[in-house]
Formats: sequence, C-alpha cells, structure tokens
Amino acid sequence: MSAVTKDRLGGKSIVFGDDINTDVIIPGRYLVSIDPVELGAHAFEPLGPEVQAKLKESRVVVAGRNFGCGSAREQASTCLIGVGVTAVVARSYSRVFFRNAINTGLVAVECPAAVDAITEGDEVWVDYEAGTVTVGDRSFPFTPFPPVLREILEAGGLIEHLMKKFAKEKS
Repeated sequence: MSAVTKDRLGGKSIVFGDDINTDVIIPGRYLVSIDPVELGAHAFEPLGPEVQAKLKESRVVVAGRNFGCGSAREQASTCLIGVGVTAVVARSYSRVFFRNAINTGLVAVECPAAVDAITEGDEVWVDYEAGTVTVGDRSFPFTPFPPVLREILEAGGLIEHLMKKFAKEKS
C-alpha cells in the first residue's frame, strides 16, 4: 500500500452508479447539522446498513455520471469527509457538488477511464497535483488541479484557505 501525502490520497474504494443525488448521499432530515462526523453517520443511509458499513471501510467513492445531482446542500460533501472518505472519482459531477467538495476540502476528480477500471474494494490512489488516478499497476490521467484549487484543498477547504490568507495579509 502506498503512503498518503498532501496531494496523493486514497485507499479502499466503494462504487456507485450514475445520478447519485444529494438526498441519497445525505437525507434532508439531517441538514440541521453541519458537523461532518455526525453527518457521516447518516451518509448513504437510504441505501441501507450494508452500504453504510462498506462506506465506513472505504476512503474513495467511485461513481458514474452526474454524482451529487439534486439540491445544493454542502452537507453532501461534508458527510463524506465525516465518514472518512478522502476522494471521489467520478465520470462527471453536478457542478454545485463539485464546487462544494472543493470548498469543504474533499478531493473530487473526473476520470471516466479510471471509473471503468475500478472494481469495488480496489485500492485507488488520487494524485491531484500530477493528475493521475492509480488502480493497481495502472494509472489514468485527468487534468491536474490548478494551484488555487490545490491551495484550497491543502488548507482544508475554502474558509480555512481564506482565513490563512487574511491572517497572512494582516501580519
């Protein structure tokens, strides 16, 4: 198993299909919380306890097209962080989910070729600086994140990034 670094992360995968909406990722009745760990306990709850048990063992969510469609709830990405997911690899995302993921510090990459190659339980490694998803001995390219997105992710999200930036400007 390879080491996790600030720009390379991953682990065991869990695989979902197309059009996974935010109501499935985190049901609306839990939106009263913003605590990632509390939300993580309810991630993918509509799919049943077996899926939730697999999710708790996984570090990478793999999905088909249009992952995160539906409402614009930020909790859809924070609940994944709360359950221990470090990255999502999908064929495509809802634009709002993708931006919420980055803003909350969750790595989300589009890499259709990797999605096709991943089987549930595979070790999947994402290097967002190099722009690669590695599955076993195979590596799949995606467009590397620009420096500003890397800075946001490495700070732990947009708010943390801005707080660091403003603190630096004050001193």
